[in-house]
Amino acid sequence: MASELLIGTYTENLPHVDGHAEGVLSARFDGTSVLDAEVAARVTNPSWLAVAPGSAAVYAVSETEPDGRLVAYARAADGTLAELGSVSSGGASPAHLVVHPTLPLVAVGTYGGGSFSVFALEGDGSLGVRTAFVQHEGRGPDPARQEGPHVHQLSVDPVTGDLVVVDLGLGEVRWYALSADGAVTLRPEATVVVGSAGPRHLDFHPDGAHALLVNELDSSIDVLRREGDRFVRVQSTTTRADGATGDSAPAAVCIAASGTTVLVSNRGDDTIAVFAFDPVASRVTLVGSVPVGGASPRDLVIAPDGQRVLAACQDSDTVTVFAFDEAERTLRPVGASPVPTPVRLAFV
Repeated sequence: MASELLIGTYTENLPHVDGHAEGVLSARFDGTSVLDAEVAARVTNPSWLAVAPGSAAVYAVSETEPDGRLVAYARAADGTLAELGSVSSGGASPAHLVVHPTLPLVAVGTYGGGSFSVFALEGDGSLGVRTAFVQHEGRGPDPARQEGPHVHQLSVDPVTGDLVVVDLGLGEVRWYALSADGAVTLRPEATVVVGSAGPRHLDFHPDGAHALLVNELDSSIDVLRREGDRFVRVQSTTTRADGATGDSAPAAVCIAASGTTVLVSNRGDDTIAVFAFDPVASRVTLVGSVPVGGASPRDLVIAPDGQRVLAACQDSDTVTVFAFDEAERTLRPVGASPVPTPVRLAFV
């Protein structure tokens, strides 16, 4: 049976992308191909989106300057999205958002503005009041890419419920205590500093005791281990195959359901790095580097059945599909579908 898929895109030409989609796309995935990709909502640069628990509401950023937007949608049975309203993201170029898994809250982070905001959600999924706004200050070691704060990812700690903010510009991952009413309080003792590595995205391990962090500026992956009420970095290693040359930068990291396999997309090398993860030793080992079959792979997702991996290849206008044998840690290409400027892939 086909699965439903929502795809975030770029619609404009920006310094880092030639965007030519028309908004959020809705499609079907049949295990081999992405089919019937159609515009579900016309919005500028919906580069990241998330489906709320229960799939009744969808939220997307509009990555624009000098001020971006956070947009809420009600999802109809036919896959179309009806706008419920939008709010300012609180800064330029919002790059990420997260819907809280249990509380009626959504948070959005701005790459250009170096800030994040938390909003209450109404019963129908529409956006309520802004409950928190935090402006990061400072800079990181790299004068070209870390001249100021750049919030790149938000997530919720599955154990503590803290809001976790990955700031590439500062070179830090910050944990913020999050209250039921949407207020946030920085826990400075929990900040993980990786500096010029340039932290971009992390994924929490199913055991709750580890998180895997990819760093854009030095093509590395870090193993973070929970120790008490904070995480510490216990390993850092490259995401690139031996002998790889030229510029490359990882974009996404995802952990398979068993917790023993970790996948990372590499833009430039245009590969998927496959790692074995040992939770006892808190260590990853690179076991393979698979050509992605497209250019500039952004998001990576594992299909709900666990047997397929999809890669959004932004610069080749394709979504590539791989058969995934988790036990053997192998990826075998099975298809590629034309999709304009795909960035984010979300199963409904």
